[in-house]
Amino acid sequence: MKRFTFAVSAVALMLAAGFAFAQGGQMQGQKIGLATSLQRGYATFKTNFTAAAAKMPDADYNFKPGSTPEARTFGAAIAHIAQSQFGQCSSLKGVPNPMQGKNLENELKTKAEITKALADSFALCDDLFAGVTDANATEMVKQGMNEVTRAAALYGVLVHGNEMAGTAYVYLRSKNIVPPSTENMGRGMRGRG
Repeated sequence: MKRFTFAVSAVALMLAAGFAFAQGGQMQGQKIGLATSLQRGYATFKTNFTAAAAKMPDADYNFKPGSTPEARTFGAAIAHIAQSQFGQCSSLKGVPNPMQGKNLENELKTKAEITKALADSFALCDDLFAGVTDANATEMVKQGMNEVTRAAALYGVLVHGNEMAGTAYVYLRSKNIVPPSTENMGRGMRGRG
C-alpha cells in the first residue's frame, strides 16, 4: 500500500512538473491593471476596517491609548473614515455630501451609530470602485479645485483609509484583540479582501 501511495504521489509530481515545463518552465502570474488593483485594495480595506469596527466592544468605543488629549477615541477614528468617505466619494460622484455640515467624530456616540455611518459611507463609495476600468482610470476627474486622474482620487480614499486602519489596529491590540487583517492573513486572504 505504501508503494502504491508513493507511486501515485510520484506520478502526480511528475505531471505537475511537466505541466509547469510546458508552460515555459515558469509559473504564470496574473496581469493586474489599475482597475483590479483599486478594486482589490478597496475590497480588502472595506472588509478589514468593517471587521475592526465590529470587533471592538461597544464599551471600548471611547478608548484611546495614552493620555494625549488630541488623540481620537476608537469610535472617533472609525467615524473619521466615515466622514472622510462621505466627502471624498460624494465629490467624486458629483452629488451632495449627505453629511455636509456634520461632525461625525463628535456627534456619533455609540457603536451602532458609528458602524451604521461607516456602512453608509462604504455604500456611497462602492460603485465608484466597482465602475473603475483600466480605460477610465486615467481620465481626469474633479477633486476640490483640482483635476486628478480617477485612479489618483480613488487611491487617495484607500491611502487615508489604510492609514486610519493602522491606527485602529493599535487600539485593538491595546485591548488584546487581534486585528482582522492578521486573522485574514492566516486564512490565506492576503490581498484578496
